[in-house]
Amino acid sequence: MTIKVKAIIGSTSSNSYNLKVVESMRKRYADKLEITPVFINALDPFAIDIENNPTADVLDFKADVADSDAVLFAVPEYNFSIPGTLKNAIDWMSRGELVLQGKPTFIVGASMGLLGSVRAQQHLREILSNPNLAPALLPQNEVYIGAVHTKLDENGLLNDEATLAFLDTVVDNFIKFYEKETASAK
Repeated sequence: MTIKVKAIIGSTSSNSYNLKVVESMRKRYADKLEITPVFINALDPFAIDIENNPTADVLDFKADVADSDAVLFAVPEYNFSIPGTLKNAIDWMSRGELVLQGKPTFIVGASMGLLGSVRAQQHLREILSNPNLAPALLPQNEVYIGAVHTKLDENGLLNDEATLAFLDTVVDNFIKFYEKETASAK
């Protein structure tokens, strides 16, 4: 059995390091996780005026997240926090159909800096604690990939053995967490 994971890509860059991390994970763990990137580039800005009548791009995004067993956030750090486009996507998930509630979720983050999006992930965890979001968030398995540009091969895939070994552990921990969460939900 593979777990169907929707990976919300927090960056809108066409050359996103976080997308490269997700692609590396998609290939490396294909026998365990069916990872599909979800892009947030085209989402309309959240507004109370359209909250009850969201546009097609918002409905498609929320349906994509709802149609998953689990969620992976791949978050870069912009100005010591999460990107505005990611916050916008999260705001949409906190209204109307609450597609994230109780869904097993984990977070990875990469940056060219040494801290690998640590501040952004701290903010993201705080935001996700909102009761309207409230995913079942994997605890104590923070993935901060610093200096990511030095850990990729010529195809843009992770090739740093220490990083891959750590990701192997986190993915195994997430699978155990997912199985525990889904067993207790039955």
